[in-house]
Amino acid sequence: MNRLWIVILVILVACGGQRQNEILVQNVGFTQGSTFNVQYMSPNATDYQWQVDSILAEMDSSLSTYQDYSLISKLNQGDTTILLDEHFVKVFKAFQSVADSTNGQFDCTLAPIVNAWGFGFTEKTKVDSSLIKSLLPKVGYQKVFLKGDSLLHNPNLLQLDFNAIAQGYTVDVIAAFLDSIGLQNYMVEVGGELKAKGKNANGENWRIGIDKPSPEIDDNNRFQTVLELPNKALATSGNYRKFYMKDGEKYAHTINPQTGYPVKHKLLSVTVVTDDCILADAYATAFMVMGVQKTKRYLQIHSELDAYLIFTNRKGEWETWATPAFSRLQVNY
Repeated sequence: MNRLWIVILVILVACGGQRQNEILVQNVGFTQGSTFNVQYMSPNATDYQWQVDSILAEMDSSLSTYQDYSLISKLNQGDTTILLDEHFVKVFKAFQSVADSTNGQFDCTLAPIVNAWGFGFTEKTKVDSSLIKSLLPKVGYQKVFLKGDSLLHNPNLLQLDFNAIAQGYTVDVIAAFLDSIGLQNYMVEVGGELKAKGKNANGENWRIGIDKPSPEIDDNNRFQTVLELPNKALATSGNYRKFYMKDGEKYAHTINPQTGYPVKHKLLSVTVVTDDCILADAYATAFMVMGVQKTKRYLQIHSELDAYLIFTNRKGEWETWATPAFSRLQVNY
């Protein structure tokens, strides 16, 4: 997912209707190959940094393909004796649900092909049609499933990669922790995926900026739009920063599970808003595979999801499209 920048209007003050003993606390750092930014209105400025760090460590131990000791890495190395933890089970079930709903447009078994193209957790290889043809039989979400809630049935030893869903799930877990200790006003962001609840330090809805789909960052003119996010989760996916050029051709990181090749269409960026960040994360990736028209049709029959699309028209000019509920979240800035 692409880095999303958060517009914080007021920092380290308590006003605008917040209780006078609530102070905005901010926990920031690096995780899962990106950054995290957790902000919450805390009674007496109590800091929960170590609890947040503990959750992030749990995520690495379960879901990170970049950690040799993680559950997913051991599974990918062929260990079939592992008992799964609750994090792995929840993410796996969400992955299968979105894969079913999108007819396989979202598929976490793409690891060998993603790796081959140079966007995964191993070194890039020399890709040609013969290699992709040989790797496609090693992909397929219907070939792997849970056996009960603790064992993975994976007879073909398919490799898994949860990078397109793990950050969203991490956001949900941190948000659930903040809920469990009674905090009512917070914003949790991991790698650009986020969830907001209640109000910011100024007693207003959290404001979120959606980046323009450009490989260059202009801090003075970076946002395509800004929205207020009351009690919702948001995730953005795009092909405008994570790509490489070879022989004059652009290869983006979004891979079509059916063909094994990077997608090539007019859709530049998708932002999804829904209740759970794990689903916003997964659907944003799926929509980048589906393209503009298929995504619009899907959203027409799935009212639980709202989205904002940025794409190019026949003239190469940027255009945008949003569901009605998403449009109502947009504000002037």
